Amino acid sequence: MKKALLIFCATFMLSFVGLAQTQEQGNARFHGFGTYGLNYHNFGVGAGIEYFFVDKFALMPSYTFVFPQVGKESNFSADLRYYVSEGPSQLYFMAGYSQTWVNTQPDGAGTTRNQKGANVGVGAYIRLTDAIGLSTEFRFQSPLPREVGFRVGFAIPL
Repeated sequence: MKKALLIFCATFMLSFVGLAQTQEQGNARFHGFGTYGLNYHNFGVGAGIEYFFVDKFALMPSYTFVFPQVGKESNFSADLRYYVSEGPSQLYFMAGYSQTWVNTQPDGAGTTRNQKGANVGVGAYIRLTDAIGLSTEFRFQSPLPREVGFRVGFAIPL
């Protein structure tokens, strides 16, 4: 009896994790990523949560800390994603709002500039296992400093 209950519970949990990999309404994924800007060559790290509010459409708010050679920089993005493919490799197009805070002073003194604008890009979610996937993205951000860059990280279905 215990063995049958254990098998049932394991099967139920694995099927739930498998469903979380789909693009159906109500599903969510946690993303942790690194960024690299092609213009200024700055690295950054960030995190966000992707929520599918309708099948194939997701909202992804994220926050990124960028490490410029001098000063401080951070970015908040709220992106709308539309998935054009399903399965283990899922391609999407995205567009959204971006707000960047930049302080170019070496010790943090001075004025922080607040720039608002838009994001556009393309990305892919590639399922590695039932519990984790690879998240990649190529994007352009219009707020100063304007930047074209990559995001690469992992996504965990919630």
